[in-house]
Amino acid sequence: MCTAATYKTKDFYFGRTFDYGFSYGEEVVITPRNYLFEFRMKGKMESHLAIIGTAYVMQDYPLYYEAVNEKGLGMAGLNFEGNAHYFEKVPDKDNIAPFEFIPWILGQCENVGDARSLLERINLADIPFSEQLPLSPLHWMIADKDGVITVESVKEGLKVYDNPVGVMTNNPPFDKQLFSLNNYRHLRTGTPDNTFWPDLELDVYSRGMGGMGLPGDLSSQSRFARVAFTKMNSLSAEDEMSSVSQFFHILGSVAQQRGLCDLGDNKYEITIYTSCYNTRTGVQYYNCYDNHQISKVDMHKENLEGCTLIRYPLITNEQIHEQN
Repeated sequence: MCTAATYKTKDFYFGRTFDYGFSYGEEVVITPRNYLFEFRMKGKMESHLAIIGTAYVMQDYPLYYEAVNEKGLGMAGLNFEGNAHYFEKVPDKDNIAPFEFIPWILGQCENVGDARSLLERINLADIPFSEQLPLSPLHWMIADKDGVITVESVKEGLKVYDNPVGVMTNNPPFDKQLFSLNNYRHLRTGTPDNTFWPDLELDVYSRGMGGMGLPGDLSSQSRFARVAFTKMNSLSAEDEMSSVSQFFHILGSVAQQRGLCDLGDNKYEITIYTSCYNTRTGVQYYNCYDNHQISKVDMHKENLEGCTLIRYPLITNEQIHEQN
């Protein structure tokens, strides 16, 4: 299970946690403008916007988990098990396989408005990448500095929701997740008033009591409420390092530690990596479960007119600065 979030200071930041029981060997992958995308039902895309993101590369194809393009549009796919539904080919629609969805949108769209236009024609088709790699049940968050939407392909069809909080987790469907925030409308960052009974003297015995009732478990519904409250009330300076640091703290509020989410067979779900993108500069930051140091990859330091993937394996071993 995973959590995606946005954060805006002087620049706009986009990223996610990738929470799972094991790694596929994902990498930071830059797709330059002239890499050839061959879509299963839409032919070739020989020229497109450059993309940077985290992907599992198979048969020289970037299976993006999340990514940002050079115009500042970000997109992340998160697990949506039990609700995701993909369809047979539909005439007069853009039939796109789910694993092609991120390249299809980020390769062509400069902003959320462009994405909305493409979504009007899209049918997410039930086409796996290969027999060895079946489709994952996903839903997606698409964001730029001016807006955020959530996209869900369910049995009733393709749903597109405005996302006013700029966060997303897994289940239930997004409209139900957003409605659940009504349960937390009493939360505050300051000290709460005594409304229990005016004649009963009750002590403020701790700081932070305004957040009492905010869930702390690892379920997707609880993570949605917790990261939304954290993000919406988060403050930092507007410079790059302060903003990036704060973004990692926001997603750190829902990080999963080994041992707390038991999958059976001695397997545990953990936060394998956390990513953060400055969508204006095309810089990806990340850290990993066993490497707290933040690493940085700048897409504009590469040849974006190329035609081959540029790949950087994640640095997963702990990096400790020896100060003496």
